[in-house]
Amino acid sequence: MRLALTVALLAALVLPAQASAEAACAEQVYRVGIPGTAEPQDIAGTLCAPPGATTVQVLVPGGTYNRSYWEYGAPSFRRAMNDAGFATLVIDRLGSGASSHPVSVLVTGDAHADAVHQVIQAVRPRFARVILGGHSIGSMIPMLEARKYQDADALLLTGFSHMINLPNAALIFTNLRPAGGLDPGYLALRPGSRYASFHSPGPYVAAAVEYDERNADVSTVGELVSAFEVANPVLGLTSGIRAPVLVVMGERDPAFCGFPGVGPDCSSSAALLRTEGRYFPSSARVDAFVLGGAGHSLNFMPNSGDYYEVVRAWAGS
Repeated sequence: MRLALTVALLAALVLPAQASAEAACAEQVYRVGIPGTAEPQDIAGTLCAPPGATTVQVLVPGGTYNRSYWEYGAPSFRRAMNDAGFATLVIDRLGSGASSHPVSVLVTGDAHADAVHQVIQAVRPRFARVILGGHSIGSMIPMLEARKYQDADALLLTGFSHMINLPNAALIFTNLRPAGGLDPGYLALRPGSRYASFHSPGPYVAAAVEYDERNADVSTVGELVSAFEVANPVLGLTSGIRAPVLVVMGERDPAFCGFPGVGPDCSSSAALLRTEGRYFPSSARVDAFVLGGAGHSLNFMPNSGDYYEVVRAWAGS
């Protein structure tokens, strides 16, 4: 199967993409229940489906991001997947964007997993396959959802690994502040700090940084705590995941790469597979890809199209 994937990846990188009909996009709101509140909460998103699409990618943004993360670039990740024939549902996490903002103590990894599970159940009747993907903390959510419910056909995990590089990640945490207009458990990055937090030491692209700053969102203390738990390899929270997994990391991701002896080796795709694949022993298949020269927020890197091609080939395999 790995040989088949390698052939598919090479074909995707060499052969021109087949043009597909324009995807039809529509705003969606899913009413979900979460522990701690009797009131239903809203998960907002945008569903884009090319004609005849049988696979949908449900895409979850990272902390202090919303669904706009998947919309940057020409093409964006979302558009690249639609052009390849896949439907996409880009959502705002609970507590971000146009989704509900309950009391912050309720916005945890488990609450996210429950909410996303209900979204998957809502789209299941229309699509034969569901690929659940995420970025950063948004990758923690597919891990927890798959561990609990086992209802996604495959997992795309980007910008998240087993072991946070605490000395490097400290910069991100020192830039967090209580977000205005919400309870103190909601946090936002200090304006002007997103390049240092999420792009560096990758290249500085002014348009990407400006877009990132303009679309900045919030995170919660609870989901940050959950991320530390999932990233802790000692707890083994991903050992029971059975779905195929693709892990994608930036070669120079300071927050999740390079922790000596325990964290993932992001020097090459083979090294990443060797060091990160061991935490998914029950998975049907684990694949890995490293985006050369990239920092943490992969979709803003100038060579992001290289990983889009890899995801397209993997999703089709």
